[in-house]
Amino acid sequence: MMTSIRRPAVLWSLLLGLGGLPLGCATARPQAVVPPVAVPAPVSTPLEAREADAVFTGHRFQDGTVLPEVRIHYATLGTPRRDASGAVTNAVLMLHWTGANGAVLRGQPFQDALFAPGRPLDATKYFLIFPDSVGHGRSSKPSDGARTKFPAYGYRDMVEFQHQLVTGTLGITRLHAIVGLSMGGMNAWQWSELYPDAVEGVMPIVSLPTRIAGRNLLWRRFVSGQVRGDPEWKDGFYTAPPRGWLEAFPVFRMMLDGVPHLQATLPDAAAADAFIATARAQAAGMDANDILYALESSRDYDPEGALDAIQARVFALNFSDDEFNPVSLRTLETLMPRVKRGRFVVQEGSASSFGHFTQAHPELWADQVGAFLKFLEER
Repeated sequence: MMTSIRRPAVLWSLLLGLGGLPLGCATARPQAVVPPVAVPAPVSTPLEAREADAVFTGHRFQDGTVLPEVRIHYATLGTPRRDASGAVTNAVLMLHWTGANGAVLRGQPFQDALFAPGRPLDATKYFLIFPDSVGHGRSSKPSDGARTKFPAYGYRDMVEFQHQLVTGTLGITRLHAIVGLSMGGMNAWQWSELYPDAVEGVMPIVSLPTRIAGRNLLWRRFVSGQVRGDPEWKDGFYTAPPRGWLEAFPVFRMMLDGVPHLQATLPDAAAADAFIATARAQAAGMDANDILYALESSRDYDPEGALDAIQARVFALNFSDDEFNPVSLRTLETLMPRVKRGRFVVQEGSASSFGHFTQAHPELWADQVGAFLKFLEER
């Protein structure tokens, strides 16, 4: 069951910059390298976002808990277009990364690079949906008051709420596309397997279609251990940010960045100390329980076994300087041939890109979104 409460909001698009970097491509079948394209700067256009809360009852979380109600906050940009039967044909679901929210994906960099007139996901052409995943943003989360009494949700819970929002609240039976970043990319992989008839194409960015393991698992366990093992955490009922969280976040933040970028921007001890101080200040503004739950929610993610059954078109994008998803593992080269209608690109990193966190700089990969949308049109 669901009720909806609407809140208006206005977002603004500013002038565009240039397109993406030169691309290093690897696909299930050979493709040419796509050169960068300079994009003319259009006149600034206001983009109006409509925000609302969908409230669901009766959801049983992966840990068996049932809450009286779960709030999923979301926003939309653009207008639904319908075919002769009344079905929406232009809906695109935008899924954020761990610790972020839908508002981040509606920020100026994303509007300029993706949603402004003439850009790949032009909001005058597409109906864009931005949910705050459970545990994040203005959706139900531990810091609302339950703290460690909040259900130990998993990625499956996130995707189930997203699906209820799209199909139940918004009445959309089939998405044109999903674009997901990091955690959102993993959610996109799950969508393509759990709801094969509900989406035409998915674009997972900086994520891999296999369980969390190796370096990616180690840093998650390190951060979780630093929080849970800190006496100041007090089983989640702390009164100030636990010291373990403040100490762990600089490592968290370092892993987000690219090795070439850090090498170029941290030339000495003073620069490194400033990086650590800035990271600690950022950590002090976050809720440790929210981050802890978000990191541990990846425990149920493992789409590898069902890759052969995916019906949607898949266009996976990773970056060569992403230390969370090391290209040396050749995971995409190994697994993508199992996806019947799949392609992937590993975009070359540099001192001016940001490793895993290149995801937050869409001006560096917007052209790849355009390539994904063209891929969806192929017959």
